[in-house]
Amino acid sequence: MVTVLPTELLVQDLPVCLFLHGRGGTAATAFPGRLARWLVRQVAYDKAPPFAFVAVDGGDGYWHEMGGDDPMGMLLREVPGWLAERRLGRVFAVAGISMGGFGALLYARRRAEAGAPVRAAAAISPALITTWDEMRKRGAFRSEEEWLALDPRHNVPRDTPIAVWCGAQDPFARGTREFIERADPEVGYLGPGGHDGRFYDRVVPDLVTFLAAHR
Repeated sequence: MVTVLPTELLVQDLPVCLFLHGRGGTAATAFPGRLARWLVRQVAYDKAPPFAFVAVDGGDGYWHEMGGDDPMGMLLREVPGWLAERRLGRVFAVAGISMGGFGALLYARRRAEAGAPVRAAAAISPALITTWDEMRKRGAFRSEEEWLALDPRHNVPRDTPIAVWCGAQDPFARGTREFIERADPEVGYLGPGGHDGRFYDRVVPDLVTFLAAHR
């Protein structure tokens, strides 16, 4: 579990945005390189209300139950207790990159289904694959039916402000475009860039601005 705070001062009950890592990643590698510095700067200059980012290890299973491992259950049922132990507040938002973007949209859906929607959900370069042949290679779903039942393209989170950013040269651009067309998100950006840290860092200011607006 890795926490990014906006200030060195301890702020009790600080609202939290979960940040979900991509495939092959961990909590330690979840965040874009520019994220912590930008959050601290915006809060210091009163351009954003204070909130924290928290990342946890979620494996490579696209943030759903698979083979006895249940990262989505961890996010929904265990993480709130871990935050309380650290005197952090409730999860008000969720964000993620690549596979973590898929997971962030799935988490937002699950929270809405439980009658406790997050205030905002954000996905950077979400790994929205458009064919079962390609998705099957990841070994993250038992069947095509299970994948389609969880795929955010076919299950748009409701009652939740959404922001999505993806590079036009990103291999997931097609799936992201389909999601934007179906979801009509508050922010739906497709511009120059690939599936890499340079693009992630470029959209960090917009990400923080979006989350702060719903804090």
